[in-house]
Amino acid sequence: MKRIVVLGGGFAGLWSAVGAARKLDEHGVRPDEVRVTLVDQNDFHSIRVRNYEEDLDATIVPLAQVLDPAGVERIRGEVTGIDAEHRAVRVRTDAGVQVLHYDRLVYALGSRLRQPPIPGLQEHAFDIDTYQEARRLQAHLRGLAGQAGDPERLRVLVVGAGLTGVELACELPARLGKLSAQASDRPAPQVILGDASPFIGSDMGGEARTVIAKALAALRVETRTGIAVASVDRGGVTLADGSRIDAATVVWCAGLRAHELGEALPGQKDALGRLEVDEFMRVRGVPGVFAAGDAARAVLDGTHASVMSCQHSRPMGRHAGHNVAADLIGQPMLPLHIDRYSTVLDLGPWGAVYTDGWDRRVIAAGAPAKETKRIINRQRVYPPLSGDRAQLLAAAAPVVEGPPQVARPA
Repeated sequence: MKRIVVLGGGFAGLWSAVGAARKLDEHGVRPDEVRVTLVDQNDFHSIRVRNYEEDLDATIVPLAQVLDPAGVERIRGEVTGIDAEHRAVRVRTDAGVQVLHYDRLVYALGSRLRQPPIPGLQEHAFDIDTYQEARRLQAHLRGLAGQAGDPERLRVLVVGAGLTGVELACELPARLGKLSAQASDRPAPQVILGDASPFIGSDMGGEARTVIAKALAALRVETRTGIAVASVDRGGVTLADGSRIDAATVVWCAGLRAHELGEALPGQKDALGRLEVDEFMRVRGVPGVFAAGDAARAVLDGTHASVMSCQHSRPMGRHAGHNVAADLIGQPMLPLHIDRYSTVLDLGPWGAVYTDGWDRRVIAAGAPAKETKRIINRQRVYPPLSGDRAQLLAAAAPVVEGPPQVARPA
């Protein structure tokens, strides 16, 4: 029996596994002829893009609910090593270390929050990179609200004003306001958003930054730009110039980097540690290995490279799954081509901003953009959960979705 192994249960890994199952099913290849196995350290698929939200229960999907109907084997464990020469993967499970041999591999371990060697960062800062860390932050904030005596205990500093940092900073005032209302002494909520760059939301372009600044001002989020954090402690941060920003809670949101296990694979990597793949999602120079999602860098339209976003991870995963199975059974592969790009950034109760194109032209802001964001976060990025095998496999077809439609008021 031959085996396709998919590493990672995020957006790219999930759709790679189901996409491979779909392609094998299309050609009548039975599971006892080719087994598709997905390896992840969790029992759930995380809708990671929602980790800034208050309702975290809705952000996880049991992997069994998706993989079982698709006929995909699931192994819970941490991938600790990859041997591309001998086509083997080492996995640490509760039962011990397993070695999985593969005929084809999809590397989709995604990305992790970058944590530079800043003193105190790992000990004292929080993040929302994973479901578990988002839960930890939530419990911490609730615990602070339940205490008494410090009127500034609901002061939060968010470091990193990219997409994640902006979304969290815009969400926090309302969340902290609820916690304050529940406390006997009503501590004042305060949110500070800081970044090393000269601009908040620097990657969004000038037009969108104007909208973001308007939302932050309306939500009373203080901003600090051009800062460099030198150390973190329980009371806040010390900056490189010796000044302080006091905060009972520091949340680190300063950038992502591809999972470090990619370094075990030969082949060229970019500055973010992503594996270079061709239009079929094959890792260049590594036979039998495909990659997708945040762990891979694909040129989408001849010019622009993929970004670390579910917008690209999902179609990359579907194509990787289709192509890894097609390659194994001797069928033609399909190239990935994406000629559009859009971003919908949540701005909390104020609304959202929706940009189109690589130059980030604003096409909607406020309530209409917010409704579009809700549709994306709560519907579009979820796999079918009905348990219907045909519906699930159909959703894994290697097609590229169009841009989200702007939700207009009735």
